[in-house]
Amino acid sequence: TDHFRQKKKIPIITILLVAINIIVFIIAQIFGNTEDVDYMIKIGASNYEDVLMNGQFYRLFTSMFLHFGIYHLANNMAVLLFMGDMVENAVGHWKYLAIYLGSGLVGNLLSLYMDIQSQSNIVSAGASGAIYGIIGGVFVLMIKNKKQVREIVIRRLVFVIVVTIYYGSQAAQIDNAAHVGGLIGGIVMTVLFTVHKKTTYRNRKEYVTR
Repeated sequence: TDHFRQKKKIPIITILLVAINIIVFIIAQIFGNTEDVDYMIKIGASNYEDVLMNGQFYRLFTSMFLHFGIYHLANNMAVLLFMGDMVENAVGHWKYLAIYLGSGLVGNLLSLYMDIQSQSNIVSAGASGAIYGIIGGVFVLMIKNKKQVREIVIRRLVFVIVVTIYYGSQAAQIDNAAHVGGLIGGIVMTVLFTVHKKTTYRNRKEYVTR
């Protein structure tokens, strides 16, 4: 099946993930300031002191749905909307969700490892690890079906690059470990999910965004 040319399906999971991220942000902003590090820790942001020393492993998951301010949220959701449907249509709804969550978790784990190595208890939050996993998935689909890649895919990738560079220039700190971990996780999982088919397509006063 040529997934770039197949009938487009409604990207239900992508829409649902964007909605959840936005709703969580609105609720968080109503009850506090999402740019305040101590508040973000209180509602589930990740840092190695709480995760490892206090055993709060749930933060590896909850931090994926928290964002430091409206611009952080907007950039991440824009990229997810532009890229998510291609992977979701190619591998299916549930495998796509597994790639998203799995990539986010791998990104968080690599970020945690780097924080331990540097002995910096940095507070981190954001969906970028998961989103980089989706970008990794798009690259896998492009490589597997380079003859069918359409101009729209190239335009979307250019958009993602521009948004990433712009946000990187605006943000105080970027969690590159989470990005790399998410990208690797997305590539590996997409390869595994498409192997049988031809598819187309820190100190507490510091924080990093994903």
